[in-house]
Amino acid sequence: MAENKLADLSTEFAIKILKLTDGIKGHYSLSNQLERSGTSIGANIREAKYAHSRPDFIAKLQIALKECYETEYWIEIAQKSGLIADDMTRNILHDCGSIRRMLISSLNTAKENE
Repeated sequence: MAENKLADLSTEFAIKILKLTDGIKGHYSLSNQLERSGTSIGANIREAKYAHSRPDFIAKLQIALKECYETEYWIEIAQKSGLIADDMTRNILHDCGSIRRMLISSLNTAKENE
């Protein structure tokens, strides 16, 4: 059940990232990096679902976690440079933080059961 919730949240998050980057004009590099990292989170979570082994499962979730941290970085850069509003930043960082915490919890559980 938690895996489905994580997959659903990461899909919703990817859609929010795509909508957010539509509003960033004239900064292709930043919006491209944000799109790539923000959508990669869910892609790696989905890949983990069909992992060949527990170590493969853990590796996919670790990549998703790293992408989550990278996404937070790009959001903070966009906010601090005035490309996105503070209220939008708060909401999307909250969502990213929720996914990050769920990934950490899933990784800890998977490692304990290894």
